[in-house]
Amino acid sequence: PFMLFPPPLARCQYVQFRVKYAQIRKGFHLLNATISYIMDGTRTDRKCEKSMTKIYLIRHAAAEGNLYRVAHGQFNSTITAQGYRQLSYLRHRFADVELAAVYGSDLLRAHTTAAALYVPRNLPFRPEPRLREVCMGAWEQLTWGEVARLDAEMYYNFNHRPDLFAYEGAESFTAVRDRMLSALRDIAAAHPNETVAATSHGAALRILLGTLQGLSLREIGDTPYGDNTAVSLVEVEGDEIRLVYRDDASHIPTANKVRRHGVQGTKGYTVVATQPGLWFRPLYRDETRCELEALLGEETVGHTAFAVTDNKLHITQYELLPAWRGQHYSIQLLGQAVKFARQQNCEDIVVTCDNEFAPYFEKCGFVAIGKGSEGTALTLDIRRVIRDIPELDTF
Repeated sequence: PFMLFPPPLARCQYVQFRVKYAQIRKGFHLLNATISYIMDGTRTDRKCEKSMTKIYLIRHAAAEGNLYRVAHGQFNSTITAQGYRQLSYLRHRFADVELAAVYGSDLLRAHTTAAALYVPRNLPFRPEPRLREVCMGAWEQLTWGEVARLDAEMYYNFNHRPDLFAYEGAESFTAVRDRMLSALRDIAAAHPNETVAATSHGAALRILLGTLQGLSLREIGDTPYGDNTAVSLVEVEGDEIRLVYRDDASHIPTANKVRRHGVQGTKGYTVVATQPGLWFRPLYRDETRCELEALLGEETVGHTAFAVTDNKLHITQYELLPAWRGQHYSIQLLGQAVKFARQQNCEDIVVTCDNEFAPYFEKCGFVAIGKGSEGTALTLDIRRVIRDIPELDTF
């Protein structure tokens, strides 16, 4: 039968049930609130965590502009035979370094340098135009000797006062600094908590690294250029970029570094990477033949001549006066041959020399193709291609 008013004992049990139910329900609410608090705190902590990216910055290996003493800012030159030897050492240095990606300037000399890192790892090359060298405008393809002769003040500013450098068609160092920093931040953002590498160029890296050291453009004018394949390491964490070390080329033996003459900075290092420099006076030139007088300042130091036959450039004269030999000037004569050959769309340079001079040309990348009574015939392939990097035990 239905009880409108339950007896006292039943009423007491009912009240106790309601109290326990309320306590259990309250406990669930507290548990849910605690779980939510923990999860929200975890999310907050994750938001506050900063990822760190390590970026190895590497200057390209010895290219034609370095060896021949020619202003190659954004001119697309190739890596020399000496540069390929340097790449063997660079590859060995990074053999045990785990890299998630390899970036580089889209110019061939930086792309070729990056091949020492991305090819062994089966990684794609990621071209980044913002890592290019400074554009040198009207200076492109001139020898450094000719640049200094045409505008000594601006040549000085290029090396020592980048804050004052300005020339027809050239890029300002402020613009170089800004695009390099932008590229660095974007690369870091794409690779949180990873290690990557990026290849670039001497003047551009000098500006970037000096900026990361807190130096002004004026102060950067007293800092060194890194050697070819010199390695620098930066760590990017949030908005902070830390320079761990810069311009370490300890992996390259001295004999395989490009010899540099220049002005000593306040701390004893060479701050000019653009000397010595010859300039060349044309004695005769048409579409198939060129004769040049080589000068240091206003003094004649040698002569060179070449002619195009069957789509090949033949060196017919290659002479440096005895007083100037053994001072790394003769290689600049070869630079003029390469320049003329490219202008005439030649892919090979041929020279026939006395047998005693054959080792010199072979060191410059020539390959012997025959030997006879007139001497040794050698050829140099100057196509713009990426070649196989030699093993260390081959030289």
